[in-house]
Amino acid sequence: MKTTVSECPIEEAMVLLSGRWPTLLLYYLKNGTKRFGDLQRDNPTISHRMLALELRKLEGAGVVKRTAFAGYPSHVEYTLTAAGQRVLPLIDAIGAWWIDTRASTEA
Repeated sequence: MKTTVSECPIEEAMVLLSGRWPTLLLYYLKNGTKRFGDLQRDNPTISHRMLALELRKLEGAGVVKRTAFAGYPSHVEYTLTAAGQRVLPLIDAIGAWWIDTRASTEA
């Protein structure tokens, strides 16, 4: 993850959630556990490599939990941790803010 300029927790959170994919991945995980392929279908323009990198970043921050299952075929599932669940109201609030802002500029 990028280094921060200050010790501000807002900056650290923005570094984690910045970019196109992290908040979308959290949004798609809010309804429950998903496999890697499910997340790729939810976000068809994300590359395999970028999806893996973003999930690894979120896992490293303790926001997403990765569970690998042995067997044939092996598969991996991702789910939100308690910390990931706590960020969902913020993501929902940003979405609601944008809908209101867009509606007020179109009127």
